[in-house]
Amino acid sequence: MLTYGVAALARPTFDVPFAEDMKNRAFAALEAAGIRTVGPRTLLFDRDAAERAIAEINAAGPIDLLLILQVTFTDATMTVKLAREARTPLAIWAVPEPRIGGRLRLNAYCGLNLAAHALGRAGVAHGSLYADPSAPQLADSLRALARSYSLPASSLQESASALADFDIDRRRSAEQAAERVLGGLADSRITVVGKHPDGFDTCEFDPELLARLARIKVDHVTLNELFDRARATDAGRVAAVKDRTEAQVAGLGEVDPEQLDRSFRVFCALEDVHRDTGARGLAVRCWPEMFTEYGCAACGPMAMMNQKKVPSACEADVNGSVTQLMLQELAGEPAWMADLVDITAADDTAVLWHCGLAPLSMCDPEFKPEATIHTNRRMPLLHQFPIKPGRITLARLSRSRNELKLVIAGAEVVRAPMAFTGCSGTVRFDRSAAEVSARILDEALEHHFALAYGDYRDALRALAARWNVPVLELA
Repeated sequence: MLTYGVAALARPTFDVPFAEDMKNRAFAALEAAGIRTVGPRTLLFDRDAAERAIAEINAAGPIDLLLILQVTFTDATMTVKLAREARTPLAIWAVPEPRIGGRLRLNAYCGLNLAAHALGRAGVAHGSLYADPSAPQLADSLRALARSYSLPASSLQESASALADFDIDRRRSAEQAAERVLGGLADSRITVVGKHPDGFDTCEFDPELLARLARIKVDHVTLNELFDRARATDAGRVAAVKDRTEAQVAGLGEVDPEQLDRSFRVFCALEDVHRDTGARGLAVRCWPEMFTEYGCAACGPMAMMNQKKVPSACEADVNGSVTQLMLQELAGEPAWMADLVDITAADDTAVLWHCGLAPLSMCDPEFKPEATIHTNRRMPLLHQFPIKPGRITLARLSRSRNELKLVIAGAEVVRAPMAFTGCSGTVRFDRSAAEVSARILDEALEHHFALAYGDYRDALRALAARWNVPVLELA
């Protein structure tokens, strides 16, 4: 009989009762597969709990696998701690949730993505599984996790060879577009507000690298400075922002007015930071202090900056902001940065989602944008709508596995019921969703992808060639 040490990771800001149910179902599935488990059968919410769990697992005797059960989204802190203490092969099993239009109750796929990136940066080989506890043939998949792992071969393609099959006109067009992006990026500034959250290795950046690539300079503003600017904003200016927003977004009167006022003040403060630092893009630490110390959500204000063509990346993701700026230069219209939060093989679709910072220009014209609150923190302002159908390009200036690369993908947004509250889009990639997911996890990519409407893959390949940076084609 196989024996797995199991650590069930979760975050208390998600739907804990649902997480408890999914955790229990996962343990039942392991038992049904004939797998004995050791370790606590409780949700682990912090690093101390993870440390106690791995001590209990190691004290229980020999095991065949350390299985991290990714029940909800978590940062990678606990995963890295567990990996360092593991004495056996390591695998992560994340559980999906239904697309029912309500809150994103678990967001476990994104947690799996974040964990895979951190382990990839650390050079830790591991297995991964994304499956419902009641999925057919799950027992075989669970037993198959108990094998030795090695880091998979990279799918990187030399940037020059990515252009090899282009005819003369196509190559010229791509190179001209790449030149336009280089001109737009040259000597530009990205302003970081705060610092990326702990355990978010995905949002780390190298200022010297950005300077070498495109003469990009990174400036810094503290969260306290942003909050002071917001508090000092003239009430008349805030009222004018509210009036403009009421003409575009329904439901402002249904959210807490004081918190809404603070959100509009954050928007004004971001405008001022943009003006005073000369930033082409922003990267903002949007939680937890925005909620816990100031008292509103940054999502809506950042969406409004995105609409103003000032790419604004959450979680202080500088490379995400740079990638948004690249796509914005190509598209001539606002870009957005989102998480991949679900893969469904049955209909070959995936869901791109973020709390509520998509620009209004991306809203499906059959839907009226709505004001809403953050699903975990219960504060406004967030935009809520499904994004419009159409061709999109996804991209990411990535440092996965500690190697610089440009990740690109083509996809089609399909009209579908809104998967989750906030801003989301149901997409079909140019490869199967399962293949895209496997490549993301195998390559240990970051959990943020920038996107814009249109097909700009040729130009991005040419840009990578100009930078002498390899290309990773997801789709």
